[in-house]
Amino acid sequence: MAYTAIDNPELYFQTKLYTGDGSTPSITLDGDTDMQPDFVWIKNRDEADSHCLFDSVRTATEVIHSDSADAEATDADTLTSFDSDGFALGADVKVNTDTEAYVAWNWKAGTTGSGTTTGSGTGKAYSYSVNTTAGFSIVAYVGNGTAGHTIPHHLGAKPDAIIVKHRDDGQQWATQWSPLGATNVMRWATTNAVSDSNTRWNDTEPTTSVFTLGNEAEGNTDDGNHIAYCFTNIKGYSKVGSYTGNGDADGAFIYTGFRPAMIIFKQSSAAGEGWHMLDNKRSGVNGDMERLLGNSSNAETSYAGYLDLLSNGFKTRINDSGVNTSGGTYIYMAFAESPFVNSNGVPCNAR
Repeated sequence: MAYTAIDNPELYFQTKLYTGDGSTPSITLDGDTDMQPDFVWIKNRDEADSHCLFDSVRTATEVIHSDSADAEATDADTLTSFDSDGFALGADVKVNTDTEAYVAWNWKAGTTGSGTTTGSGTGKAYSYSVNTTAGFSIVAYVGNGTAGHTIPHHLGAKPDAIIVKHRDDGQQWATQWSPLGATNVMRWATTNAVSDSNTRWNDTEPTTSVFTLGNEAEGNTDDGNHIAYCFTNIKGYSKVGSYTGNGDADGAFIYTGFRPAMIIFKQSSAAGEGWHMLDNKRSGVNGDMERLLGNSSNAETSYAGYLDLLSNGFKTRINDSGVNTSGGTYIYMAFAESPFVNSNGVPCNAR
């Protein structure tokens, strides 16, 4: 069996840096892949503007914010279309201030469909976009307020991360991570530690076909509209996992099986630290990392000696509660720049 089915991760995930012009530009993704993104996450690097998340299931101009519990808003001046090789923008300052620097993280789904939810209570409508090769799906569904409500995710494998937002009002984000189990919840727009909750996921592990909801309003309001982003680990391309910090400059090494293009991580064992977002495009060289926090609108900050991106994973390089406190548990999600070994068994070049 081949080490990976994805030799070119840019077909499914790309980080794009651009400079705003205050007009209505089309942003073309890098390389010759002509990837049409289905999930675009934009952040102003220079100013304290909210993170802006868009997806093709909810359609362009519908924006939610990872740093806020606010309801979804329609803004015709933000992301205006998903294009065959990128996306188009309006002139809203959060996505396109003249001369300011932005980052956009882009994921490909692609195969669409719709149906009726399952499990306890009344079945409700849902629609989705999925890419089983890349292990990613977007599911828009209507809640029914009944514990045991099950939502088809169409991945064909058990999700390792599920990120849910109630679109209609100011409910918090709810996230589930396979290293923490379905009895626990992490809150996306906060610095909270992991907490036990049977009302979010009904203490039920997801299956290869569905994930299960409790009766908590943020994920299962009766007749409420919700969005879920679901990820399953794909060898050589994506990894959801956990690690334990050692509080040392010779920090923990985390094996992913690929050189990371992007990492999201958070200390789960204690409150106070945010959702760190690093990537290979903003960071430049190892040891000089440009950090954004997914739960904060703050501008980008630089951290010297933070961590190294390696050919087969990443290594922490600092005694810091955000990344490597002694005995601290951290969850992470990473996506590949290149696999450690390609489908022909050839190792990638180390850096």
